[in-house]
Amino acid sequence: MMTESAFLQYTDRLFAHIEDQIDEAGLDVDCRLAGNVLTLEADGGGQIVINRHTPNQELWIAAKSGGYHFSLRDGAWLAARDGSEFFAVLNRALAETSGAAAAVEPFAG
Repeated sequence: MMTESAFLQYTDRLFAHIEDQIDEAGLDVDCRLAGNVLTLEADGGGQIVINRHTPNQELWIAAKSGGYHFSLRDGAWLAARDGSEFFAVLNRALAETSGAAAAVEPFAG
């Protein structure tokens, strides 16, 4: 488990990485960071909300397809529900929301 400070620094860099990857891919998705929440909004109005839950050191994704809670296990952010990897879920949600294939690369940290 990371210290709270390390978790906040890591997730700040993670959020910036996601924004950079979306910009580089040219997706029609706006990114807004407010506190612990990164909101991705497609031109068509669909949204994905990525939240860092500091007390549990989890990442949460809320999208049309559902909600996921991820914790760091063996170097990967894995969903508690089904073991899905964070970036795989994010890319599926981005494709569903934006209508375009998305390939946000995993973040090494």
